[in-house]
Amino acid sequence: MKRFLGLVAASSLTSAAVWAAPVTKDLPPRAITSPTSIDSPSRPETAPAPVPDLFYVRSVVDAAWTPDGKTVVFSTNLTGRFNLWKVSSASGFPEQLTQSDDRQSAIAISPDGSTAVFESDRAGAEIYDLYAVPIAGGPTVDLTSTPDVTETHAIFSPDGKLLAFNRRPKTAPSTDVAVLDVATRQVRVLTHEAAPDHEWSVVAWTRDGRGLIANRANFKGDEAQVFVIDVATGAARAVTREHGFVLASDVSPDGAQIAATVETPAGNRQAALIPVLGGEPRLLMKDVWEQEAGRFSPSGNTLTFADNVDGRVSLYAVAPGQGAPHRLGDKPGVDRQAASSTTSISPDGTRLLYIHQSSTTPPDIWVQDLASGRTAPITRLGLASIDPARLPASQIVHYPSSDGTVISAFFWAPFNAPRNGKAPAIVLPHGGPTGQTLDTFNRTAVALASRGYFVIAPNPRGSTGYGRAFEEANRKDLGGGDLEDEVAGVKFLVATGYVDPHRVGITGGSYGGYMTLMAAAKTPDLWRAAVEEYGIIDWLHMYQTEAPTLQQYQIGLIGDPGKDKAVYEASSPLTYIHHLSAPLLVLQGDNDIRVPRTQALQIVDLLKKDGRTVDVHFYPNEGHGFVKRENQIDALERTIAWFDKYLKGSEQP
Repeated sequence: MKRFLGLVAASSLTSAAVWAAPVTKDLPPRAITSPTSIDSPSRPETAPAPVPDLFYVRSVVDAAWTPDGKTVVFSTNLTGRFNLWKVSSASGFPEQLTQSDDRQSAIAISPDGSTAVFESDRAGAEIYDLYAVPIAGGPTVDLTSTPDVTETHAIFSPDGKLLAFNRRPKTAPSTDVAVLDVATRQVRVLTHEAAPDHEWSVVAWTRDGRGLIANRANFKGDEAQVFVIDVATGAARAVTREHGFVLASDVSPDGAQIAATVETPAGNRQAALIPVLGGEPRLLMKDVWEQEAGRFSPSGNTLTFADNVDGRVSLYAVAPGQGAPHRLGDKPGVDRQAASSTTSISPDGTRLLYIHQSSTTPPDIWVQDLASGRTAPITRLGLASIDPARLPASQIVHYPSSDGTVISAFFWAPFNAPRNGKAPAIVLPHGGPTGQTLDTFNRTAVALASRGYFVIAPNPRGSTGYGRAFEEANRKDLGGGDLEDEVAGVKFLVATGYVDPHRVGITGGSYGGYMTLMAAAKTPDLWRAAVEEYGIIDWLHMYQTEAPTLQQYQIGLIGDPGKDKAVYEASSPLTYIHHLSAPLLVLQGDNDIRVPRTQALQIVDLLKKDGRTVDVHFYPNEGHGFVKRENQIDALERTIAWFDKYLKGSEQP
């Protein structure tokens, strides 16, 4: 998951940073992929995937059962906006519940089945209110209406009278746990975090409605502690020790056990059970790959968890205290539980609700019969023109970085390419930086690969999914060792024998946008075109303008801006921007609170003064990332046109 905000030798490396030692400690074993083993499949009948169609393939971000198990409420962008819909759990055409230009997600269903509660912000500004809508249909009501406070992740109490949620004032660094009286709309804040680098998050109600399970974690992401909060008094009792990492995801219906993700002494995150009264965690399925704990079934007889094997994610179920886990779902790619606020197992305990997608398969909601194992989709969000059989599929490759560290990456080879060293290629750095490219339906990769580009999406040091040591290997070295890992990906591309080293581009968003700028500026001879989306050019300016929460996260990545000024300078594209020579396209949301438009304006102004080729486009009513369909289409069409012009066309530098 993302926690921020996901050839020949390189030249013109002007950073003062020192590359870290190879990361070998506790990494999962992976064999190096021979570049010459890569093939371009022969498919004469294929054609470029139409960009508008890729986004008319709808997405789904959240779903929840109604208490009778007959209906599923979910958030999808069927209309080009992420609104709430409902569909029969036996499948059928959905009905729309809400209409809004703003994204809506994190669905909670009232115990009586009458109401869906969700969160929504305005124009991407990330100040969320909680809203309620009748599931039978009716007007949407703003339950909180607080323009200077963000409220997220609502969970109904067992009697339906209270909503627990996460609450943070706009100017505060920390999030606290609060409860709202549904009838009176009165809010009580239960926790009062004093440390600026810690926050609380609500997990689940105890069955008697008197307590809440909550996490207290630091922004750096290496400490997390579980508490039980008394709802009447706000008193919090620690279940796990301080200075460890235990992140609760649910509590058993009998109140005896907590499902949690724990970090082993080797720095590997695993799904586990922990006694509510305290005690050592019991791992559910020990693995060299990272896991994430899920939720109990309503009866408590089943617990789910996810296993992330090199970017492909499978769900598992286990009967707590007995038997071995068994895998759920039956297709490769990424499976995740559909519900973000409640269990994905049906009220009667017989069916699992999950979202499946892969590099060639768009996301849909699926239901699995837990007894028979049969699976079937209950949504059909795809498009006939986007046929999985005619799309280039991803494959996982492994290559050594400059210091020997093994890097995993997803790789897409276009169809029908001759091995003549003339093909263009694109590197896709992910956001985060503490994030991971997964085997999901990647519209950018599909669009580019279906147009003849070889595409690689590395998971460099700093990525999640490969253990604590790897995740922290770029701390105070952003754009250093992790950039070397991206550059090594270009070497792999060229070594396949397909790719022209003078036709390589790079594009990414958020930290991927930052990495695009660092790559183009620090290794300018390597890149012939670049497209950056909402990327950081100056970390110090970011710190001075961003929200307190993000300031604390940034300190964990780079250090204190006063004490670590040299690190901030070495890590900022601004230090190297005058070396940038590749034509650069900048895409930015007007309302981005994470990477404000001033960062984009600064990039464009500096490059224009240097006489460089640069263009910029701003999207109104968008924040950090583009969620409105017409803007998503426009951004990808501009990206393809830019690369076609400078990597394929007559204007190659």
